[in-house]
Order: sequence, then C-alpha cells, then structure tokens
Amino acid sequence: MTTTAARARVVHDDTVPARAAWSAVVREGQLLTVTDLHGNQAADFLLYDAHDTSVRYSAPDTVQAQGNVFLTTGSVLLSNEHTPLMTVVEDTCGRHDTLGGACSKESNTLRYGHHTWSQHACVENFLAEGARHGLGKRDLVSNINWFMNVPVEPDGALGIVDGISAPGLKVVLRAETDLLVLLSNCPQVNNPCNGFDPTAVRMTVTEPPESDEG
Repeated sequence: MTTTAARARVVHDDTVPARAAWSAVVREGQLLTVTDLHGNQAADFLLYDAHDTSVRYSAPDTVQAQGNVFLTTGSVLLSNEHTPLMTVVEDTCGRHDTLGGACSKESNTLRYGHHTWSQHACVENFLAEGARHGLGKRDLVSNINWFMNVPVEPDGALGIVDGISAPGLKVVLRAETDLLVLLSNCPQVNNPCNGFDPTAVRMTVTEPPESDEG
C-alpha cells in the first residue's frame, strides 16, 4: 500500500511582538507565512535581493504589472529591475495595501500633531533592522502593508480605515530568488490600521513540502 504525506521543514518560526522589527534571509523556493495573530494588525514589509541589495521591491513595477494596487493570491512582487522576488501563493485575508507607506516620526507629527514626535514608527524599525544588514536610509523604498486596509475613493483619495483582517488570517509567499526580508510590526496608534492597539504577528519560513511514499 502506498501513502503520500506532505512534510515541510521549518526554518524560522518567530512571534514578532507588537511594535518590533524582524528580518531573515529567505532562500529561493522557501515559503514565508505572515500570520495576523490577533487581527487588524498592519505588517510593513520590504524585500531585497540577498546577493545584491540594490535590487529591491518596487511598488510601481508591481502595481503596473498586475494592474491592481491591492495584493492577494497570485500577485507577483517585482523588483526595480522588473524581476520576480516573491509570489503570493495563499491569502486568507483577501487584500493588502501597496500605497499607504510606512509611518515615521515626521509623518506622525505632520498628521497627528507634535505631541506624537516621541512615538516609535515603522521607518525607525526599518532603519534599525536594516542596519544589521548594511542598509541605510537611502535603501528604504515604498513598502507593502500586509493586512492594512487602504481603500481608494473614486476621486483618488486614500483612507486608512478599520482592517478587514481577523485573528489567524495569513498570507503565504514563495521566494523566487534568495531574499533579505525586513518587517516592521507597525507601532501606529493614531489611526485604525492596528485597531489603535498594536499586537503580535508570526513569521514562519518553511522549505517547500516534500512528498514521501512508503
């Protein structure tokens, strides 16, 4: 009798606390799963070629190629050289943002007032985590916001509104080349992107499942 069982070896399985940053090298063919553990938590995301960080995620290339400003199953994340970096192979949330960008001390001050200056923000997370890999401010580009709800109004205006995510929803991405991945688990408390209460997310990297016959 022959049976087939799928096995996936776990490379990383990390819970990223509220407001914290995370990074890892994800090798070609490996799967990265981002899980919204408690619901309504934006996860800011950047990608770089692990062997040449001048090749990095490009929002314009990605949006133009797919003809959509939102990401979901089947979306291919393209580089500034129009090469594939990652493909969304599973998405239980349904829609993710490419336009809202990363919060910063400067944008918080402009939007919400000078009393927010001391608040931690995603740009600071990206700078601190990127520095561990030799990246600096000039290496920051427009990012993806997993689980963030940024509808586009008929007049082109953007809004940051209550999320459509829920506890346990996830997005699974396949690496199309060796990648350095940066994540900022968004600290924002001045708009609804985190339900005004940032929470943890889970980052899991696995080898693609292998079928064993016996």
